[in-house]
Amino acid sequence: MDKSRCKQQLAFSLLLGLWLPYCLTQTTPSNTATSKPTTTPTPSPSPRPERLKVRLSGYPRKHNEGRIELFYKGEWGTICDDDFTIANAHVLCHHLGFVSATGWTHSAKYGKGQGKIWLDNVQCHGGEKSIEFCKSRGWGNSDCTHDEDAGVVCKDERIPGFVDSNVIDVIDENKVEEVRLRPVVGVAKKKLPITEGVVEVKYKDGWAQICDVGWTAKNTRVVCGMLGFPHERKVNKNFYRLYLERQKNNFHLHSVACTGTEVHLAACPLEFNKPNATSSCAGGMPAVISCMPGPLFMQNSGLKKKLKISTNVRLKGGAKVGEGRVEVLKDNVWGTVCDDRWNLLSASVVCRELGFGSAKEALTGARMGQGMGPIYMNEVKCLGQERSIWDCPVKNITSENCQHSEDAAVRCNVPYMGLETSIRITGGRTRYEGRVEVLTSDPNGTQSWGLICGENWSTKEAMVACRQLGLGYANQGLQETWYWDSSNVTDMVMSGVKCMGNEMALSQCQYHKTVSCQRAAAKFAAGVICSETASDLVLNASLVEQTVYIEDRPLHMLYCAAEEDCLSKSAAKANWPYGHRRLLRFSSQIHNIGRADFKPKAGRHSWVWHACHGHYHSMDIFTHYDLLNANGTKVAEGHKASFCLEDTDCQEGISKRYECANFGDQGITVGCWDLYRHDIDCQWIDITDIKPGNYIMQVRLWDSVFLGFCILDGFYWQTIWQSVCIDRNSHVTITFPLSNLPLV
Repeated sequence: MDKSRCKQQLAFSLLLGLWLPYCLTQTTPSNTATSKPTTTPTPSPSPRPERLKVRLSGYPRKHNEGRIELFYKGEWGTICDDDFTIANAHVLCHHLGFVSATGWTHSAKYGKGQGKIWLDNVQCHGGEKSIEFCKSRGWGNSDCTHDEDAGVVCKDERIPGFVDSNVIDVIDENKVEEVRLRPVVGVAKKKLPITEGVVEVKYKDGWAQICDVGWTAKNTRVVCGMLGFPHERKVNKNFYRLYLERQKNNFHLHSVACTGTEVHLAACPLEFNKPNATSSCAGGMPAVISCMPGPLFMQNSGLKKKLKISTNVRLKGGAKVGEGRVEVLKDNVWGTVCDDRWNLLSASVVCRELGFGSAKEALTGARMGQGMGPIYMNEVKCLGQERSIWDCPVKNITSENCQHSEDAAVRCNVPYMGLETSIRITGGRTRYEGRVEVLTSDPNGTQSWGLICGENWSTKEAMVACRQLGLGYANQGLQETWYWDSSNVTDMVMSGVKCMGNEMALSQCQYHKTVSCQRAAAKFAAGVICSETASDLVLNASLVEQTVYIEDRPLHMLYCAAEEDCLSKSAAKANWPYGHRRLLRFSSQIHNIGRADFKPKAGRHSWVWHACHGHYHSMDIFTHYDLLNANGTKVAEGHKASFCLEDTDCQEGISKRYECANFGDQGITVGCWDLYRHDIDCQWIDITDIKPGNYIMQVRLWDSVFLGFCILDGFYWQTIWQSVCIDRNSHVTITFPLSNLPLV
């Protein structure tokens, strides 16, 4: 087709509001048609006579995601994940008829493909019309295995007027995507999570059973892992046999042969039932299993105490239960895991040892934020049966191998608890904010929704509410909600809610048996503003150790500090301006390693001016400093108001965003840190009344926006350094003899 004719057709197509498939993109010809090669030259060194066919496949997935497969030389094959980028995903998704890509996957997340691995080391710019025009090692030239099959996640929005979707999804009834446990015992039907019952797979418009002939504990382990349970346990088959023999069963799977390391039943060798088979399950019955939940999801408090999860592995930075950056404890110092060769097998070992099921995703590229400190592991190669990631082969780390931008993370399968069905938020402007309403039952069993009294409602309670709603973190807990729509409000049904902050649901917190609320109007109902991301503030512990010293400071230099209540109570009885106060001084450097900037809750209009020091305070107290004796009793304390919260410095490639000069915005950007030097007023603990001896210094970072998601707790100066994550505050603990500190 010549250029003038192409232009005429293009103009005509634009007038009709249609795409021109003949000039812009060739549609995929049918199997019976013979395509003629075009004479128009292309950038490709080896032009092909027809448009490359692409399809999404694998498990478990939605229609807009999956393993990428290419049809080349009459055979379907995959793409290796080496050098794969979001630009590659954009090209492939656009080729499939989607507007763009939202992500890509590696390490055969959607299962291993079969046949050829057609492309490797693919490097697209993002604007190519097809993956075949991108740089690569060439067709069929690869050093990969199907463990490295790449996948894409496309934005669920079609290109307007796209004629050929090119989403070639083979219609195959013999595939397994959804799996469930159907409880049989009456009591089990009412309790969540469901831990025991008949294994069923989604089939057509209903559910079908699996024949248990040849069923093994390895099969049970895989199904339990999918459903969010770390372990399997024995089940009384005879009990179920009596019941199931009287039921009409529909067997879809005749046999399953898992190795026990698979993350999904569909990855196991399966034999599907043939429609014309004489007997669908001769000598057997529907497969029945029993799973052991992790401590977090166990109802029996006695068993919960017996079950132990790992104390030297943790997840940090995740918005939901069972997800986060993987951190491991070595020599009492927490560190991260590099994402080289990070896959679902290794991720599943981490998930199970923490009391969750198998891994749903193995995330790379610091998707859950960058950690701090050492990187302990690289190229983790778990087989899937290990009890801990510490039992897996790893490669030694060098500074050239990994950076924190490569920190590995996981999303684990967790049991369905149904907690979100008994809570909702209403009246807000977005789905992330509103008044909190909980489902309650009256003595007659009638259920209704109702408001929560806002008195004493704080970020800790809001954290639990947002977690129960599945909306991530609490940005704010509100005691007044008069500014939200109140056209359809309900009665106050809950008051006196007091949470620790780590509960799974508000019903697990303390609350009044009978509603007692002084301000019961809807405008004083509890509200939340939730967020999928949060700041994560971490104290640079080593800097405290390096800079700590004692100073005897004259009283005549402490008038402003006394005005801001930075001295102990005995200072009021001193003979001002004569004498001095003994101060424990140190620098503190606060890093934001989270996924959202940290900003004071109060806007600039409500900052408080302190004339003596000549600056504004954006927060009343940003950091608490406590001195504890050996018994943990507080013997002295200090605090630091946030008079200048800014980006003192940032990691390479990150620009400063917050600066205090000229009444500028205050905050800490992700990847940046704020430094309070030891010579700043109030950057101390007044230890004038403390006798020499061994004490514990505790530094607590109170995050006024997200109430402390990053917690460093208990590192011991010169001997032991340790970090433990909790939900409420950040603190670093140092044990030292006061008599050994330098006196300046």
